[in-house]
Amino acid sequence: MERVAVLSDVADVIDSRKGGDPKTSYVAKLFSKAPDGALKKVGEEAAEVIMAAKDGNRDHLIYETADLWFHCMVVLSQAGIRPEEVLAELARREGTSGLVEKANRKES
Repeated sequence: MERVAVLSDVADVIDSRKGGDPKTSYVAKLFSKAPDGALKKVGEEAAEVIMAAKDGNRDHLIYETADLWFHCMVVLSQAGIRPEEVLAELARREGTSGLVEKANRKES
């Protein structure tokens, strides 16, 4: 399966959980606590990514990054944003120096 399709498929499942039963769906539970439930999890997962990176355990870092990305996708869904929009933004930045991109943000 194409990697972009995986993000789209996960986003579809996340979107389908809106209004679901928080007792039977973890994502529905996060939505029921919106926006703070998912935002809190993003913070927790970001900290776990940092710790995994510092530990130098490749597999653990992959696992924790997947958790972080998943919870970020829940936050995006809460805001009505699809992962394809984030990928389009990354594509727009491709070939642009990070320093130039950051300087351009200050100008706007």
